[in-house]
Amino acid sequence: MFSILPTSLSLFLSSLLWKTRETTSQLHFQLRHTHAITDHSRIIFSDEPRALSAETFSIDTTSITTYRPPSFSAFSNARYRSLRRLESESLIWSATEVRGPDVRNREVLQLLANMTANAYTQPDGKSWYDLGPDWNATYPYGWEPDADGFRGHVFVSTDNSTVVVSIKGTSLPWIHGGPTTAKDKLNDNLLFSCCCARVGPTWSTVCGCYEGGYKCNTNCVEKSLAEESLFYPIGMNLYNNITYMYPEANIWIIGHSLGGSLASLIGVTFGTPVVAFQAPGEQMASQRLHLPSPPSTQHVTHVINNADPIAMGVCTGVSSSCAGAGYAMESRCHLGNIIRYTTIERFGWSSNVMNHGIKVVIDKVLSDETWEVPEPSPEDADCWSTECASWTFDKDTDSIELL
Repeated sequence: MFSILPTSLSLFLSSLLWKTRETTSQLHFQLRHTHAITDHSRIIFSDEPRALSAETFSIDTTSITTYRPPSFSAFSNARYRSLRRLESESLIWSATEVRGPDVRNREVLQLLANMTANAYTQPDGKSWYDLGPDWNATYPYGWEPDADGFRGHVFVSTDNSTVVVSIKGTSLPWIHGGPTTAKDKLNDNLLFSCCCARVGPTWSTVCGCYEGGYKCNTNCVEKSLAEESLFYPIGMNLYNNITYMYPEANIWIIGHSLGGSLASLIGVTFGTPVVAFQAPGEQMASQRLHLPSPPSTQHVTHVINNADPIAMGVCTGVSSSCAGAGYAMESRCHLGNIIRYTTIERFGWSSNVMNHGIKVVIDKVLSDETWEVPEPSPEDADCWSTECASWTFDKDTDSIELL
């Protein structure tokens, strides 16, 4: 039976940013829920009917120093003051300890990647990755015909202390297909384009912010990204629904491609640990959403292979394969740390969108037991200066709506 949980934006922040690593231990998980967004922008959950009797699987964790803002309301006020009034407001962050996934462990990344890949399918589907020899999941939820957008699976540790939310990425018409394809593409073109997916003169924009030439109205783009029907606000509601269900739990968010970028944006909003696979650069979107910055975003980890032009931010221009498919993937810069697998150098791969899929990461990168996990490192310092460099962004101060 499906149920609609109340959505609230007044719940406290939990489990904020990583900074130091200490001891390692294991958590044991079961699949408990799937989630989806209906055409009425409501979050739908359903319980896995056999979850309480299902066998578990384990994942290594590590102790992490995180940072909390004074309250969720203070975070929200700072964000909207910046968004609506162009005024910045400092937040006082306090340090605390949480458990997060041990991202330096290849088997941990492999298991999280499997969980991420499973967001694209139902537990009884042929492409579902087995999460362990005793894992048993037989009932899909959140996959009704009218659920045409944000969807995925929710895994919960057996002691209810940790929740892992897996968010589905873009479903392409010729690969995954399905009812989410149109909304996936809209969110891609809003989040990762320089200006409303205006790649060339023949392109129709997805918002009304293009001002001719290479000029864009920044306020207009920011307002477009904040629309309640888009995936980022829906992800905020999803997170609050999870905290409503598990108020004492430490929440992690994972995803691939669009799902990974959304995981990062939600993770930065609420300060929860994130592991994103092959995600397009989301730093530009985070600035346009006016997300207040904590002392560090090291709680976000991106796993990328450098033969993926989408994650590397080079699938750009009217002649690119992304543009040929109607996707304006023009962002480059990532938040947090990057674990960059050099597949071009190791395997002789060329940059190709065929190397973007989560299956490539699982079957050809993380399955290589001889390849040690690269050291996580922040984005290149000069990345921002090269992103959308040919564009001029104007702020129309007369159009700013005061709260």
